[in-house]
Amino acid sequence: MTIKPVIPRSKAVQDVENAIDYYLESDADRAAADLIDALQATYRLIGLHPGIGSPRYGHELDIPGLRGRALTRLPYTVLYLERDDHIDVLRVLHQRRDIPDLMRDLHQD
Repeated sequence: MTIKPVIPRSKAVQDVENAIDYYLESDADRAAADLIDALQATYRLIGLHPGIGSPRYGHELDIPGLRGRALTRLPYTVLYLERDDHIDVLRVLHQRRDIPDLMRDLHQD
């Protein structure tokens, strides 16, 4: 089985850095480590099975092919597009945030 490379955009990288910084500043080192582990597992999963994510936000925002996959045991969703040769991670957002509003600036990256 072939795994597609998972390539996060700059906004997705910043989302993850912000989440890790928040956990570390809150003395939640274990949560920061759990986030990294869950993100790596999710990247591997969507690289192996790109269609596994929910198309909900793609339909809601009229972005063809957009999928979201929640991290296991953490309140974050990886939003991505499957490309011919890779997985394009657009954002990694906390589920309590206004995801549709944050995705409206998609074309600015």
